[in-house]
Amino acid sequence: MKNKNKLSWKIAGEAGFGIKSAGIMFGKIFMKAGYEIFDYVEYPSLIRGGHNTFQLIVGTHSVNSVTKGVDILVALNQNTVYSNITELVPGGVVIYDKDKVKLTAKYKAQGIAIPLTTLAKQAGGELMRNVVAIGATLALVDQDLKIANQIVKNNFKRKGEKIVDNNLKALKLGFDFIKKNFKQDFLCCLPTLEAKNNILITANESLALGALAGGLNFYVAYPMTPSSSILHYLASVAQKLGIVVKHAEDEIGVINMALGASHAGARAMVGTSGGGFALMVESLGLTGLTETPLVIVNVQRGGPATGLPTWTEQADMQFMLRAAQGVFPRIVLAPGDAQEAFDLGAEALNLAETYQLPILILSDKLIAEGNSTVPAFKTNHLKINRGKLLNQTQLNKIKGYKRYKVTNDGISPRALPGMKNGLFIANSDEHNEYGFSEEGSANRIAQVDKRQRKLDTFAKVLPEPIIYGNPKAKKTIVIWGSTKGVLLDAYTELKSRQQKKIKIMQLQYIWPFATDFVKQVLNKSRKVLLVENNSNAQLGQLIAQETGIIIKDKLLKYDGRPFYREEIIKVLKKF
Repeated sequence: MKNKNKLSWKIAGEAGFGIKSAGIMFGKIFMKAGYEIFDYVEYPSLIRGGHNTFQLIVGTHSVNSVTKGVDILVALNQNTVYSNITELVPGGVVIYDKDKVKLTAKYKAQGIAIPLTTLAKQAGGELMRNVVAIGATLALVDQDLKIANQIVKNNFKRKGEKIVDNNLKALKLGFDFIKKNFKQDFLCCLPTLEAKNNILITANESLALGALAGGLNFYVAYPMTPSSSILHYLASVAQKLGIVVKHAEDEIGVINMALGASHAGARAMVGTSGGGFALMVESLGLTGLTETPLVIVNVQRGGPATGLPTWTEQADMQFMLRAAQGVFPRIVLAPGDAQEAFDLGAEALNLAETYQLPILILSDKLIAEGNSTVPAFKTNHLKINRGKLLNQTQLNKIKGYKRYKVTNDGISPRALPGMKNGLFIANSDEHNEYGFSEEGSANRIAQVDKRQRKLDTFAKVLPEPIIYGNPKAKKTIVIWGSTKGVLLDAYTELKSRQQKKIKIMQLQYIWPFATDFVKQVLNKSRKVLLVENNSNAQLGQLIAQETGIIIKDKLLKYDGRPFYREEIIKVLKKF
């Protein structure tokens, strides 16, 4: 028996085979068994059909990335053998449905033939082949069915007792088949550990929860992969929580509805991907000019145009920094995982109202749709800060209220429509302090400078980039967003003497830019490597623009796939 502290499990087949539901159930089983989880799903941009995969990485310690190698591959159709068999690591096995799949000697892979279709039909239906495969896998890695039975019950209870019983039977049939027919020792031993207070969640769901914890009460979106699950989750809890969630006709309607809600006093957020954000750009400028608080989430995918709708990329940073005509302040945030998505989801609403400007959150498909284990979120430290939002008592003390009053910090006292003595105009023209259109030279300069001072005010409390590893190391890896996970996992697998030579700098607050901090770190480094999921090193461009430092060594990937852990380990060992 081989003792292991990690496992890479992948199930694949055609859409409609229950690929994702099987993967999520498998992940929940191992989370309840005390393990850390990270999963990664691949599916084509088709309404129906195509080759779908779900990969789950199981580990005893923090898991934040996907591996290229697979220990156990579950093949529900022949195409899985054609497409994924080469991913098996030495000693890995493919569980395949011998009723539908052939594994010939040319593949040079250890195969376990299981009549998945036959067993599923015995349990009550062919659709349960995925559950049979879960049962078989658990037997191969020395797990029992105690936890799995409970997960299956919870997963199917909404469908009725018969469906629950059928799936429990399917699970046991797969488990028993291995116990009876697989005469070798266990493939590996993954014993049950002490359970942790973890949840299994995507960054989309985490961001939604963070926003709710931060006082979100209006969310509007047009479904666009890979941001859609934010809308789906918030819609599922809207009635219970008493918030408004709208599915608008398009992204132009989305941002304008959110602007109206925020103007009236709601804490508003919208979600989209790059193509949808493009449609929001004109109204983004209106947000900036009217100084209306708004949070916009861009869950990136590969572009341009429709691009790669269901794949991952980090190529919208420069677009988010420069979108809309003219100059106005914005804050750009980039969470690196589910925990950071929760934290920044809550913080973004505070920042939007404190500084009265748009907050742009840059996520991407990898973390947005991939589940990971995180400790149950805590909210007791969260406080809602509405900035200079006036109450009626405060407003009554102001004579001649000026919505766009020129202030030293760039932030003007804010009244809401309908408040007595708080009349003002909000339009799309440059305006004076009262909101009346004004094209005079002195007024224009005063209002532009006032708006820009907001970033100077925020810069005084701007969180510094995060340093991992040895802060005194002379070799520095520069990252942002979802590349955090794979860099941390790869770094953990290095030998201690290699770890001492490396530090990792993660930029979470992209704009305004922490110029002095970044410049100091890079100037003290002997070697610097930039890692990004895009083709033109967009963070590198920003660093060069703000510090004058050009990072020559770059590791860029832009095929729609995330960095695999093995790729990063190979580079770090030579770095």
